[in-house]
Amino acid sequence: MIRHMLGVLRVLYSFPHPIDRPGIAHTALQQVRGLAAQGVEVTLFCTSVGSAVLPPSVKIHQTMVVGGRRIPHRAVGVQRAYDFHDRRVSNWISSHADHVDVVHTWPRGCLATLASCSRLGVPGLRESPNPHTASVQRQSAIAAKNAGIALPRDHSHAQDGVVLARERSEYEAAWRILVPSEYAYGQFIAEGTAPARVLRHRYGCDLRRFPARTVPRPDTQPFTAVFLGRGDPTKGLHIALSAWQKATIDGGVLTVAGSIQPDYRQSLASRLEAPGVRSLGFVENPSSLLREADVLLLPTWTEGSALVVFEAQASGCIPLVSVASGALGQPGLDYLQHDVGDVATLTAQIVRLANSREMLAALSARGTERRPELSWAAAASVLAECYAQAVDEFRVAR
Repeated sequence: MIRHMLGVLRVLYSFPHPIDRPGIAHTALQQVRGLAAQGVEVTLFCTSVGSAVLPPSVKIHQTMVVGGRRIPHRAVGVQRAYDFHDRRVSNWISSHADHVDVVHTWPRGCLATLASCSRLGVPGLRESPNPHTASVQRQSAIAAKNAGIALPRDHSHAQDGVVLARERSEYEAAWRILVPSEYAYGQFIAEGTAPARVLRHRYGCDLRRFPARTVPRPDTQPFTAVFLGRGDPTKGLHIALSAWQKATIDGGVLTVAGSIQPDYRQSLASRLEAPGVRSLGFVENPSSLLREADVLLLPTWTEGSALVVFEAQASGCIPLVSVASGALGQPGLDYLQHDVGDVATLTAQIVRLANSREMLAALSARGTERRPELSWAAAASVLAECYAQAVDEFRVAR
C-alpha cells in the first residue's frame, strides 16, 4: 500500500475518453488497475467504462453516459465532449477537494479541472503520453521530409499552432507534468520547462497478453525481424526497410504489421514488395508476431514511450530502437539503440545479430527474465511514488 506523509493516497483520475479502447485508453485502464492494486484510493472520471473491468475499490463516474447508454463524442463535437467532461470533473472537485490528495488529468479535457485544483489547493498533474508537443510537431515534420512525403493535415502530429497553444496552456496550468520516459523528459527541458515541474514515471506491458517465448527459436529458422506499429514517417518504417535492404540477410524475413498511410505506402512500394518482406496490414493480436521474431525494428522519430518495446522484451524479441523510443533498461543490454534516422547503425545491428545466435539468445533471455520489471504493476508503483512526491512538494510549497 502506497502511503505519503498523511496516510493512504487518494487520487482523482480524469480520462476524457471511453476507457475500454485500445491506445491511450489501454494505458489509462492499466494505470487505474495498477494503482488500485497498490492500495491507492482511486476515484475515476471517464466518459464511459463500457466493457472494461475495474477493481471494486475504484469509485466510477461516467461523464457521457445517459440512461445506461454512451453518448459518442462526435454526437456533440469532439472538443465539446472533452470540455463537458472537464467541467463535470471541475465541478466535482470544487465540492470534494477534501476527498482527494492529488488529481491526475489527461490532455484536451483538463484546463477547467487544473484551474480548480490551483484555486482549491490540490496538486493537479497532467499526463503527457508524448514528448512536448512543439518537439513532436517539429520531429514529425523532419520525419516526413526525410521520407519524401507530407504528413496529412489531420495527422495527430502535424504542425498546428492552435493545438500547440492549447497544449502549452495545459502544461502551464498543471502543478507537475507526468512523462513516461527519459527522452520525453529531455524534450520538455529542451523546450524550456523547469526540471522540477516534470515528473518521470513509466509505462508497462500486459504480461498476460504477451507471454514469453516457451522454447528457444531453432537455429534452423531464418533470422526474422518485425516492424509493428502505425505506418507513417514518424515511426520510421522507411528507415527500417532501408536498413533491412542494406543488411542483405540470406533467407531473412521482415514482417511489417500495421496500417500504412496510403501515399507513404506508395513511396515504399518497391521495398515492401522486395523478397523477404511481407506486409500484413493491421493485425488484431501482435503477440504471436513478437514471439516468432528475433528482433523488433522501431526507428521512430518521436515517442513518449512505445509500449511495443516492452511487449517485445517480455516476449523474448530484441528491440532495435531509436533514442526516441522511450525504451526501458540499459542500451546494449536490454535493447540496441541508434540515433534517429541512422540507417547505417541499424543496418550494422541487424547484421551483427543475424550472425550471432549466442548474442540473440542472451539478449532474448534478458528480456524474459525481466518480465516482472516490465509489468504494469511495476509501472503503477512508480506512478504512485510520483503522486506522493507531488503531494509532499505541494504542501511544502504552500
